[in-house]
Amino acid sequence: MSAITTLNGSGELGNVKWTALSDCRALIGRHLRHLIRMPEKLVSATLMPMGFVVLFGLLFGSVISVSGGSYQEFIMAGIFTQVMMTCVPNTAIGTVEDLRNGLVDRFRSLPMNSAAVLVGRTAGDLALRAVTVLAMTAVGFAIGWRIETGFFAALGAYAVLLLFGFTMSWIGAVLGLVARSGEAAATMPSLLLMPLMFLSSAYIPTGGLPGWLQAIANWNPLSAVVNALRSLWGNPAATDASVFTVQYAVPLALGWMALILLVTVPVAVRRYRRAVAR
Repeated sequence: MSAITTLNGSGELGNVKWTALSDCRALIGRHLRHLIRMPEKLVSATLMPMGFVVLFGLLFGSVISVSGGSYQEFIMAGIFTQVMMTCVPNTAIGTVEDLRNGLVDRFRSLPMNSAAVLVGRTAGDLALRAVTVLAMTAVGFAIGWRIETGFFAALGAYAVLLLFGFTMSWIGAVLGLVARSGEAAATMPSLLLMPLMFLSSAYIPTGGLPGWLQAIANWNPLSAVVNALRSLWGNPAATDASVFTVQYAVPLALGWMALILLVTVPVAVRRYRRAVAR
């Protein structure tokens, strides 16, 4: 007997599942329509990351060298990852705005799934970053970045990158539900993100760091994502390829992201329910 008819024989379980999916789809569509109606968001979200590609690739690439390839190829994974980390403050601010502008009050009067608002917000922010990634890819190829692996490996790298952005959005949702204002939501993520970014393999090879600092950088969750992208794209590694965190970068990155989602998603949904119940 199917799951739809096993609950009281009335199909209630199936209806609940279908309603949740429909609510999530409706809220995702809402955010996508906002992007279409406000193209300035796309412009602001693409111009600065494209500038980062040019700045790091051309300026720093002329004075920094890495083994196994060019600095342009080395730095692209770091820049992509940095841009995905901006999902944290963006989602945090958006979540605060949804709570403060009366939107949630209108949703509260509807028979809708409580997680749909958060899913719509995180997926909508990820869609914006996906457009950014396309623009950065074009600029990266223009300055000399190349993907040295096959089609499916390259596609897998983009999938890892988008999953990382989705994970960062859920961290932002938690911070947005904790913050009391948009200003706090904008500044809180920097306390978390800055140490992770600079104590990682995003910008520099870690092989020349002191032993204790090299260990911190290599086991940094952000380094796992960056190393996974470099491995899947065939770009220069941050340290010796025989190092465990480089050799198993892809499973480590997926493991870190799965762990973060397992923590942040239920926490965000629980805090959202508390917020709308007030």
